[in-house]
Amino acid sequence: MADLLALSARIIDDNVLDVPVNRVTNELSEIADGLAVVESFSHSVVLRTGDGLVAFDASGVNTGRAVTEAIAGWAAEPVTHLVYTHGHGDHVGGSGAFADRWGAPEVLGHANVNPRLARYRRTSDWNVIVNTRQFGGIPRDLNLGIGQSGDQRWTQFLPDSVLPTDVAFDTSHTFTVGDDVIELHHARGETDDHLWAWIPGRRTIMAGDFLIWNFPNAGNPQKVQRYPGEWVAALHRMIAQGPELFVPAHGLPIAGADRIAHVLTTVADTLDVLVEQVLAMMNAGATLDEIVHTVKVPADTLALPFMRPFYDEPEFVVRNVWRQFGGWWDGAASRLKPAPDAELGGVLAELAGGPDVLMRRAEAAAADANFRLAGHLADLAGWAAPDDAGIHARRAELYLARRTAEPSLMSKGIFAAAARESQLVADANQ
Repeated sequence: MADLLALSARIIDDNVLDVPVNRVTNELSEIADGLAVVESFSHSVVLRTGDGLVAFDASGVNTGRAVTEAIAGWAAEPVTHLVYTHGHGDHVGGSGAFADRWGAPEVLGHANVNPRLARYRRTSDWNVIVNTRQFGGIPRDLNLGIGQSGDQRWTQFLPDSVLPTDVAFDTSHTFTVGDDVIELHHARGETDDHLWAWIPGRRTIMAGDFLIWNFPNAGNPQKVQRYPGEWVAALHRMIAQGPELFVPAHGLPIAGADRIAHVLTTVADTLDVLVEQVLAMMNAGATLDEIVHTVKVPADTLALPFMRPFYDEPEFVVRNVWRQFGGWWDGAASRLKPAPDAELGGVLAELAGGPDVLMRRAEAAAADANFRLAGHLADLAGWAAPDDAGIHARRAELYLARRTAEPSLMSKGIFAAAARESQLVADANQ
């Protein structure tokens, strides 16, 4: 068993940046008397109550069985209750493995979990496409248990074995198992069905994805609405409980009231300032383009070991705030009812002197590390020459370079997908 609390304390207190914090080992560590965490994607946190085990999250479909094996190796008691912190696949996908080992536990979650599962099944193919793209840049030796690594692909987004919730609530729900009273509190943040759990007798919070040891996942460009402002309020409610132990579903658990308050306050204040800056500019009549290129998070904040933009990033959160309060139109009249991309690319290529001219200018911009401009020009060239092997081979090379320059997994995945898209065209037309 790893000493996860000592590790997290050292990383936070000494600002250590060279130690992995999001680990997928499927190994169990006891972090307090009768409380353990299995580090996976996502973690499963397990509470021994004296009358069965309560598990918080089931991990993903590819890791659920390993997680249940780790739990069974720690405790002889069965898991009698399973709490979903929210309905994302990496938190509910492994629930079938729990049922296979112990029989179906009583599943608790917010009232929006079951509708989310129904939506996932209705849009399964779309979610396969999105997640293949989002996680497409993950090295194949890093098994995150999310259905895809390297050149593998999902075949089904949500497995049929996922258990629905048996007990659903709107605002809060309190239940008792053995010696433990467990409070569940709903708060919108990463999702509309998120909850955090407070165990007053242990001064412990199970936080789900309200902390992921990366910049908050409040902006994902390929997923539905996130709620950064309400995320802030939820973190302040957690701080007010005075927890002595804080256990997220990704990253390391944290011990000590002052240390927990420091981390949660940093996350809350960062999101709060970002939201307020966006809203202030919206109220002043700014366009999305102006806001995206103005509102920033300080570099020293993004350098903290629990705030680095390795998954989501602030620019995407800015866009999500705009979408939540301002709709989908970005303020540019031409983009309200735009021409087809291929038509625009063809006209601009004609004016410029051909797709090759656009592509050469894109490569020059990339050489100057101006990848934002380079991407526009490379896309225009590709749209203007949809079957040109040379143009698309160069576009693929450019997007692979852009992927390397990006910090967040979301950006890397999308740019890697763009490179694959053009490489397929190049290979098919040689």
